[in-house]
Amino acid sequence: MDIISQLQEQVNSIAAITFNAFGTLQRDAPPVQLSPNYPEPPPAATTVTDEATPFPEQPKQLSAGLVKAAKQFDALVAALPLSEGGEEAQLKRIAELQVENDLIGQELQKQLEAAEKELKQVQELFGQAADNCLNMKKPE
Repeated sequence: MDIISQLQEQVNSIAAITFNAFGTLQRDAPPVQLSPNYPEPPPAATTVTDEATPFPEQPKQLSAGLVKAAKQFDALVAALPLSEGGEEAQLKRIAELQVENDLIGQELQKQLEAAEKELKQVQELFGQAADNCLNMKKPE
């Protein structure tokens, strides 16, 4: 897999970890009183979970997973090849590629026009041949 695909996969992984972390925290966090003007929240329902991790440890584990994924992303970014010559060289290369693209585009346009002309000639010849066959005329 190329480096760009790996970066995309890592971004997806970070997004999934973040989504799961927020969801887990939202689901498992105990209720908290927002201000003294509001009544006390009801006690958290005690549910039996299959998870062996108590709630106070979950944020630590989730944040550790997120930090690990971010470090992997940073490592992938660091592995990207460095651009040679800086921004000016890149702009020059872009201009060269644009000129090359324009020349190839012109050549393709000429080929398209020639192909359309040839198609028109073939269609005319086919029409003449069909007329000759239908009229049973001998070709002139």
